[in-house]
Amino acid sequence: MTVQYFTPEGMLQPTPYHHVAVGKGTTQVHVSGQVARQADGTPVAPGDLAGQVAQALRNIALGLAGAGASFADVLRLTFYVTQWSPEKIGDFMAGVEAVAEEIGLQLPMPPASLIGVEYLFEPDVLVEVEATALLD
Repeated sequence: MTVQYFTPEGMLQPTPYHHVAVGKGTTQVHVSGQVARQADGTPVAPGDLAGQVAQALRNIALGLAGAGASFADVLRLTFYVTQWSPEKIGDFMAGVEAVAEEIGLQLPMPPASLIGVEYLFEPDVLVEVEATALLD
């Protein structure tokens, strides 16, 4: 599969993600919302946004690998963050940057949305991440 990422001239720059991804392939991979939990359900990094972002992205990487994909195949990421405010961007990006090399996530990221939500499925969950990828 081939994914080309870019940000056309005239679009907001700089951003921590590309605005556009063009993918050529035939198999779609959708990884459901992943949170900062180990396989047995044990919470990771309670109260720590950066730590939870990093673990949720690790879990996305596991889901992608299970489908024969990697972050190189990702067309889009969606982040849901509880009680979002712009002051949290430093912690959010610290989590992304801490794990990017480990999981093969190129920076800037693929096109991404960060959506502030009041609450996720349990009170200790600060972030949830979804991914869409395309394979040949």
